[in-house]
Amino acid sequence: MTYAVIDVGGNQIIIEPGKFYDINYVYANPGDTISFKRVLFFSKSNAYQIGTPCLEKIFVKATVLKHLRGKKIKVFKVKPKKNNRIIKGHRQKLTRIFVEDILY
Repeated sequence: MTYAVIDVGGNQIIIEPGKFYDINYVYANPGDTISFKRVLFFSKSNAYQIGTPCLEKIFVKATVLKHLRGKKIKVFKVKPKKNNRIIKGHRQKLTRIFVEDILY
């Protein structure tokens, strides 16, 4: 089983080839191929490599499938004794990628 831990947009994600992942918005068009060079950890069968902080010769090849928006969250603010209540919503912009291969 081959997998890697990559750093994308300040988040660390465990990825495997042949699977789909939703990450923070990436400026690329659907159908574009992108590569992630910040690989923190790589494992293949029983051997593994740990970067300090990143592995230099290993990168991840992925294809952008589509752009979407995440689940809506509500932000509710209350200022006591002022009769002030504010409800705001937020939906994060996401990009769905398909991991094709981890090249080493």
